[in-house]
Amino acid sequence: MRDGGEVVLLGSGAADGWPNPFCECASCLAAAGSGRVRGQTSALVDGRLLLDCGPETPRSAVRAGRSLAGVRHLLLTHSHPDHLGPAALLFRHWAGRRDPLDVVGPADVVAQCRPWAAPDDPVRFIEVAAGDEAVLGEPDGARYRVRVLAADHAVWIAGDAVLYDVAREGAVGRILWATDTGPLPDPTVRAVAGARFDAVFLDETFGDRTDLDGGHLNLATFPRVLAELRQRGAVVEGTQVVAVHLSHHNPPPDELDRRLRPWGVRAGEDGMVVPVPGVERREDVVGHRRTLVLGGARSGKSTLAEEALADSADVTYLATGGAGRDDPEWLERVAAHRERRPGTWRTVETTDVAGLLRSATGPVLLDCLGTWLTARIDLHSAWEGGPLERVEADIDELVAAWRACPAPVVAVSNEVGSGVVPATASGRLFRDLLGRLNARIAAASDEVLLVVAGLPVRLR
Repeated sequence: MRDGGEVVLLGSGAADGWPNPFCECASCLAAAGSGRVRGQTSALVDGRLLLDCGPETPRSAVRAGRSLAGVRHLLLTHSHPDHLGPAALLFRHWAGRRDPLDVVGPADVVAQCRPWAAPDDPVRFIEVAAGDEAVLGEPDGARYRVRVLAADHAVWIAGDAVLYDVAREGAVGRILWATDTGPLPDPTVRAVAGARFDAVFLDETFGDRTDLDGGHLNLATFPRVLAELRQRGAVVEGTQVVAVHLSHHNPPPDELDRRLRPWGVRAGEDGMVVPVPGVERREDVVGHRRTLVLGGARSGKSTLAEEALADSADVTYLATGGAGRDDPEWLERVAAHRERRPGTWRTVETTDVAGLLRSATGPVLLDCLGTWLTARIDLHSAWEGGPLERVEADIDELVAAWRACPAPVVAVSNEVGSGVVPATASGRLFRDLLGRLNARIAAASDEVLLVVAGLPVRLR
């Protein structure tokens, strides 16, 4: 890619787009009402290289104010009809374009394209499979290096869908075009290790649906793939990550934006321009450094907190509740929490969290402030009117460590005091101390969320 080049998303939706024109679900109605209409996913790189070309792509380019006259390389991932509209070759012929064009794709893609090119059209067809490399030349001497990667997706048989790693030889700028795919195959993960992409366009089709067949990512598998790419050095600080191939299986657009934001990800939009090489990340794109998640019992606050760090493989989970080995119900809760956390996360059961916050080298999830406070009151025997100075000193130390934590950190806490006044002195003591602790942590946080009946409300 040329210095100052760009990737223009001509489309960012799934095969049926978003909203689906035949659907009246809440997601489609919200998308239509907001005017955020997404067509079939494709992208124009630097005005020269087109990634996927479904039947909507040529008209989408016009709507985005981009010409396809300069396209010299057409990279097609597979032959599903939203990615392959071979009639575009005929439209190009009708326009009298005599410039050379490379059409690159798996064998069945190339076979479907051949009949649409006239015998004298200067079109070169290049069949590729995962593991291949191709060098595509430009009239000005520049060359694109394309590595073909395996996808977890198939049209008819395994291997007939691919992904692309595209870089300009001798220049900065490298992108990963990773749609359509489910969790990346091991050979692909190994192939992109250390790539340090400037931009990654990653499938996120299925949203909150976990009951649909594979071949695409959802909001549970997407962050795990992202975590693996970060762990392997493919996604680094400054890599722009864009979710594409979006469908109405996702929550409404504004809610999807909120879900993606903690992972440093943007939802693709038709016409979105992504500068390559990567520009400085904006504060509204990257994840917040300190996040407090409040909520009542069983409100979904812990699940939301875990989701906020789901794109990181090296999270330290500070479990402040203790093992509770004499309480079967508590053990069941602990087991449920452990089951849903990624296996790469490290769990530390402790109430001495200030030092761990100050020395953190990776993301931290603290769950929760209520059980931490209970343990500190226990430690200092302060329940029945004893001196509170030591508990208050512990709170001061925790707040200071929260402010000083050098890594992204998320804390969970109970929102108390909205109901009946506790009947006991110890209950009132806990309510008052936790209320003050929550307020101080919130004041030192970049983002504060309140979870009510599983729905997050942004307070800051």
